[in-house]
Amino acid sequence: MANIFDYLNWRADVPFSIDPFNEVDNLVLSELAYTDFEGIVRDAPVSLEDACAAYFARYSREEVLLRTTYTGKAPLLMEEMAKGARFRGTILSNSFSELDKDQDVQIAATTFHLPDGTTYIAFRGTDGTLIGWKEDFGMGFESHTAGQQRAARYLNEVGRKTPGTLRVGGHSKGGNFAVYATAFCDPEIRDRVIEIYTNDGPGFRDDILATPEYDAVIPRVISIVPDTSIIGMLLGSEGVHRIIDSTAVGLVQHDAFTWQVLRNHFVEAEATELGIFIDQSIKHWFAGMDDEERRTLTDTIFTAFETAGMENFHDGTRLKRLEMMYQSLRKLPKEQQSDILRAVGLLFQSGGQTAWAKLLGEK
Repeated sequence: MANIFDYLNWRADVPFSIDPFNEVDNLVLSELAYTDFEGIVRDAPVSLEDACAAYFARYSREEVLLRTTYTGKAPLLMEEMAKGARFRGTILSNSFSELDKDQDVQIAATTFHLPDGTTYIAFRGTDGTLIGWKEDFGMGFESHTAGQQRAARYLNEVGRKTPGTLRVGGHSKGGNFAVYATAFCDPEIRDRVIEIYTNDGPGFRDDILATPEYDAVIPRVISIVPDTSIIGMLLGSEGVHRIIDSTAVGLVQHDAFTWQVLRNHFVEAEATELGIFIDQSIKHWFAGMDDEERRTLTDTIFTAFETAGMENFHDGTRLKRLEMMYQSLRKLPKEQQSDILRAVGLLFQSGGQTAWAKLLGEK
């Protein structure tokens, strides 16, 4: 079994002139975008080697290895990338991160100017902040979210001052931002984007899917999802998903470091029964609530978390976080508790309907 760290170890000395940019390179850059480049990469270009040296002067390798989040070890990719000819000489620029509680926006991006003369613009996925997760929930009841629009502005800003061929991508919400940004950026910039990668990124509401802007980019979208994808199957998509193998099970497959690599591509797989079941259940659940109910549910849940003093999902142990959530929800007014119970009931009901349909052989 091999992952993107193994890929870098195997193919570090194979330049793009011999083996052109591929889907695994895309994931490497999408994961590297989770690195906190604050104070290291801004508008002024910085080489990959210098960025790596500056980062590990600030954080020790041992400190990074002790991180427990599934993206925490992303900076270690730089070490392998800087060793070989494939990524050596890559230039990083325009790294930014924005967290806006008032508009429920959590967005970050970094631009990578590659040795082959192309540019990859990577949007970061959801971090552990409550704001980031609330923004994700908001995609279920709001089209053209503030974060998506900010992503389009970023692509315009970078595209205007970056000549040549562009690729855009990201993991999780970053993949959603990549597709949206390309669809709704300036047409002259959109025309220069040759590929859009969404790595287990959620889709869109029907009104976005129906736009000519979205329709124009679909042929260039490369959607990659693990065989029991949950996040990547949320909402709608007109594109075709490439299903790949992961060493993890269930929701943990969202961790892209578990995705399996063979030479310069991912190992193909088929969607599992569990993945199909969860996907159908969630779609039935969403269909049972209108936009206002989804908004009310989201506001209620996250207000409870904020009341408990939580700022991110990494606060304390998992047991402590669950206890904080439970106590906060108990303090809500009865009417709000009822809203949550109804939503949970709909979820279980949707799961039951899906399971019954599967028993009957229905689609």
